[in-house]
Amino acid sequence: MAKALILIGGTVMGTGLLYVQTAQRLGLQPITLSADPSRYDHFAAKGVETIRVDTDDLDGLIRECSRLRGTYEIAGITSAADSFYATVGKLCRHFDLAGPNPEAIEQCCDKYAQRQLLAASGVPIPAYRLAANAADVENSAAEIGLPVIVKPAVGSGSVGVRLCRTADEVAEHTDYLLGGKHIWRSSPRILVEEFAQGPYYCAEVMGNEVIGIGASVFGPPPYFVARESIFPAPLTEDEHERIADISLKCLQALSLGWGPKCIEYRWTKRGPVVIEVNPRLAGGTNPRRVHLAYGVDLITEHIKLAIGEEWDLRRRHSHTAMARILVADRDGILDWIGGDTLAAAIPGVAEVKWYVEPKMPIVKKGDYRDCIGHVIAASSSRVDAEAILQRAVDLIDWSITPFPTPGEEHPAGC
Repeated sequence: MAKALILIGGTVMGTGLLYVQTAQRLGLQPITLSADPSRYDHFAAKGVETIRVDTDDLDGLIRECSRLRGTYEIAGITSAADSFYATVGKLCRHFDLAGPNPEAIEQCCDKYAQRQLLAASGVPIPAYRLAANAADVENSAAEIGLPVIVKPAVGSGSVGVRLCRTADEVAEHTDYLLGGKHIWRSSPRILVEEFAQGPYYCAEVMGNEVIGIGASVFGPPPYFVARESIFPAPLTEDEHERIADISLKCLQALSLGWGPKCIEYRWTKRGPVVIEVNPRLAGGTNPRRVHLAYGVDLITEHIKLAIGEEWDLRRRHSHTAMARILVADRDGILDWIGGDTLAAAIPGVAEVKWYVEPKMPIVKKGDYRDCIGHVIAASSSRVDAEAILQRAVDLIDWSITPFPTPGEEHPAGC
């Protein structure tokens, strides 16, 4: 009987496809259970079975997995998205498979509950308040002191997250979140936080082991869209040790001893401050950069863990991997993209990837959805990696025609 890996729900910036490809390389049949299989039509060409199931219906998922056991040996169940990770834990528990603690995942995905647990354990975090309405948000911002971060208490990918420097900006973003424009994954609750200022770092963790620490630079405020990332981060031994120690303290506070995590920091005047603990692998280019830098394939090792096999987190080498995130500078119709073939041919360039195609509409959201592609370069030297990346990025270009303004007519013949 063929062995299958069940993947629940969606992807994180294309990471889901990497899980599919890795499962196949390990001799597993990937099967995706999703409420919207049309989102994964491209998986069909990869030999993936995609089944429509309400991913909020645990009993329905159990029935579908039970049905699949008539055809496959289910080796493991996992997901690339933290929004489905608690469900993964419940399914693994039901079928007696290796998996995360669902209660720990649920409390971690609730940013307010996470903050409370971290604070109780003495983990350095920003000042924070929970708000249920506009008056609460206004009062919380005044108590903490401007500027503040205003964001949903549940969510990911910086969706709905904004830096507010004035009371008017606080009111404007609160109106956006509560006025029907933001799609809530749970009952509307807003977290108001102190703006922790300083360089951004992200610790990559598997089990109870800190594999390494990366760094990113973001685009202009008030949003938090990464523009460039490096792994490993240029830290001193002492700085690395401080972040690693706090990371392990986070795991204890949140009972997250199993599986992958990524822990986000800002290095402030008082040292490293935890911004968020994510109970999953980081999305985007992170897994690829870790693999290029250390020779550790986090997705492979996560799947091994999920199917009960022994993992291997040993470093094979120590290089530097850098990524430049390509972000659209305006709304409109994407006319053309180019230069990727030339950029990809440069020695040291590991990947050039577009997430969009010509003639697609581009609408900036102020979150991860603004990213239209990336370039990754790697070298044994950080200076060389930077130079290779810049040379590749200089070859890439695109054109966006702005949407017509209201009342504007297209020229005749266009």
